[in-house]
Amino acid sequence: MADGVPLTLYIATADMAVAEASLFADAYHCDAVARSDAAVASLPRAKFLALVRNHPDAALSLIETQAKEVQAQRARIEILRLRRVAERLDAWMDLYGEPDKGEWINVANQIGVSAPALYRELAKRRD
Repeated sequence: MADGVPLTLYIATADMAVAEASLFADAYHCDAVARSDAAVASLPRAKFLALVRNHPDAALSLIETQAKEVQAQRARIEILRLRRVAERLDAWMDLYGEPDKGEWINVANQIGVSAPALYRELAKRRD
């Protein structure tokens, strides 16, 4: 962001693609941070596009994956439009359920609140 504050747009997990939007961009100005051990594979753009053109099933799988990602991003936008931390957390949990142990920090990033604000809300719910 222009003000220097990081913004999490996407959290990839095992076997997920990252930076695929760069296939059709002249310049792509983002980065990725691995928060755990990760193996990353890359392909030159021309080779990737040739593979997609020559393997229709792979192309359909890619389209399906991207459509699901668009749906997830639209849901995230709706969550981010909510004003209160409690509302955002309720909406996120309605969609995804309770996260695994140690994953609350990712929930905070996904719903656009600080970790302390999320932890205060969780503490209220425990009382």
